[in-house]
Amino acid sequence: MARDKDNPLFASGKGRGREPLASRMRPRTLDEFTGQEHIVGPGRLLRRAIQKDQLSSIILSGPPGTGKTTLARIIANTTRSAFIALNAVLSGVGELREAIEKARQHYELYSLKTILFVDEVHRWNKSQQDALLPWVENGTVVLIGATTENPFFEVNRALVSRSRVFLLRTLTDEDLARIARMTLEDKERGYGNYSIRFESGALEHLVHTADGDARSLLNALELAIETSVETWPPASGADIDVSLETAEESIQKRVVLYDKDGDYHY
Repeated sequence: MARDKDNPLFASGKGRGREPLASRMRPRTLDEFTGQEHIVGPGRLLRRAIQKDQLSSIILSGPPGTGKTTLARIIANTTRSAFIALNAVLSGVGELREAIEKARQHYELYSLKTILFVDEVHRWNKSQQDALLPWVENGTVVLIGATTENPFFEVNRALVSRSRVFLLRTLTDEDLARIARMTLEDKERGYGNYSIRFESGALEHLVHTADGDARSLLNALELAIETSVETWPPASGADIDVSLETAEESIQKRVVLYDKDGDYHY
């Protein structure tokens, strides 16, 4: 499999200091992926296409932190095709032309098709999106576009018509709680080498206040845990206590008193 290893999407973190928790805990396979059962659950079309490496052009649309880039990374890790990633904020027509030339070489030299992932594809203007269209039409690239906007309004209609649109939903509190548990138990990438105790309501506060955004949850979890000891990292097996106050500060929103039977329920 060929892929664009210079792109930050695939950076390993070696030589760049310690990776943030959200980057370390990115799911590597569909089995590790949490949420979005309606599109990647067992037997679903997108899951079958990824597993069989028979992907056609798609657009992934959904709120931040719901797994769009993670799905692209899983595809990059599993496909036998060449894989090139661009960020529409940082790339223009010049970078697109370079990617297309690489895709042509992949096919001519190795008979490999190329999957082109464009993050925040809605940030390209109409002329930039138009420049991509003929290469999607003639099969030089298979497009994976990711956007937080409604693609039917913000993405070139011709691109949308040649792609299958998958809508990712905001993660539920149950999804986020599962991500938190996996992070606390993971000895390789998370905090499984420590004994971490949360004050009553602290972890629940992080989960609920993250509001369906896995990245927000993991960023807050990292801050709460790693500022709850004098120095980081502590010795393996160390006890770490995370208070409700620390959890509140880590995600910058205080707990709202709630009593469904009292004056605060309305």
